[in-house]
Amino acid sequence: MKRTGRMFIGAGCILLLIVSWVLAINAKSTEQKQLELMLRAKELTDDGIFIRAVPLLEEAAGYNAELTAEAESELKKVYLALINQSGFRRKYTELLEKQMKRADAPPELFAEAANYYLGISKTSDALVILKNGIERTGSGDLTDLYENNRYAYEMSRTSYEYVAAIFGTTVQVRTDGLWGLARSDGILLIPCQYDKISTFSLDRAIVQKDNEIFAVDSNNNRLALLHEDADAFGNFADNRIPLLLDGGWRRATGEFTIGTAEFQQLGMYSGGYAAAKINGKWGVVDLESNWLIPAEYDEIVLEELGRCYDRGVVFARKNGVVYLLAGGARTGERFDDARPFAEDGYAAVMKNGKWGFIDADGTVVIDFIYDDALSFGQHLAAVRIGELWGYISKQGKTVIEPAFIEAKSFSNGNAPVLTQLGWQFITLVEYKRGVSL
Repeated sequence: MKRTGRMFIGAGCILLLIVSWVLAINAKSTEQKQLELMLRAKELTDDGIFIRAVPLLEEAAGYNAELTAEAESELKKVYLALINQSGFRRKYTELLEKQMKRADAPPELFAEAANYYLGISKTSDALVILKNGIERTGSGDLTDLYENNRYAYEMSRTSYEYVAAIFGTTVQVRTDGLWGLARSDGILLIPCQYDKISTFSLDRAIVQKDNEIFAVDSNNNRLALLHEDADAFGNFADNRIPLLLDGGWRRATGEFTIGTAEFQQLGMYSGGYAAAKINGKWGVVDLESNWLIPAEYDEIVLEELGRCYDRGVVFARKNGVVYLLAGGARTGERFDDARPFAEDGYAAVMKNGKWGFIDADGTVVIDFIYDDALSFGQHLAAVRIGELWGYISKQGKTVIEPAFIEAKSFSNGNAPVLTQLGWQFITLVEYKRGVSL
């Protein structure tokens, strides 16, 4: 019995040695074959015979061996040499995709792919790749490449007589003296047929036609009618619309339920608050007309649509000086003028005739060097340098060169700009694919 056991053990050892020897021979032959394929391919490519090198390098790249990465690199070079021939562009991009899916894909690979797409004017594809590479590797070089290309834009063909600031995903537009509503990229939603139109919120805008004021949805269906005689109305948000009734401003809902509090002036609601004027002084009220900031200022600074409040702060003017108020208390420096904060970024402020930018704590983050400026919308701010407007990044770098007669803030990747053709829209290419960081 013992002898039989020793025989089985001996046979097992011999079998193990044979298997190990066979595996070693096969491994060596695989690497050797891969090397031979690559050497033969090199002889062909040195002579400019790329088409015959393709099957050799494709076979070499198909092995899972030491030289696979090098074989793939050489194969991509051959594909690029044949890129204008049928099928090779697809082969090249498929190999890139395969390499980028690997867990250890290096930053250089994403840069190679991005530069390829940039070279054939497919900027949106390049930005998708760069975003993925940045998320995967955290590479500073990829971030720089992304920043250098993310501000490419396209100009709409649509133009209007006038365009308001974008609010959310829509914007008020005017043609031939009549108002309508467009998407943030300028595509018309509600025809320009009204004497006035408000911002669009909660699936409605407030409009005026002849002597009627009523609410419409995005399909221009009437939703509600105001039965009182109103002389004017403001912009609609937070289910509140300012109405001028019998010489006083009162708030109403989108269904025209009217509040009792009356003001000399009432701004657009934003984040639950609006600027209000009473007894000749300005403050800030909430949705129920309670005072967040008492009416003791000469002015609450408003932006174009009538908003004043964002990021928990407002700008107020008293005795010719503009203060930043956080929680009702003054903070930071004094300014000559300001633009209210938007939902993202810094606010534009003016000192000694020049504009710069501060954060919500009142700290100056971009120096006072611009002739005019708007607060940041998304990650860009419109600035005027001389006679023309362009855009800067949060780092204070000019990323869209001054080329516009006038410009407004970005929202949803779009911004209205005034050109010789009228008000048009620019759209950042990255937002066409929804790839923004």
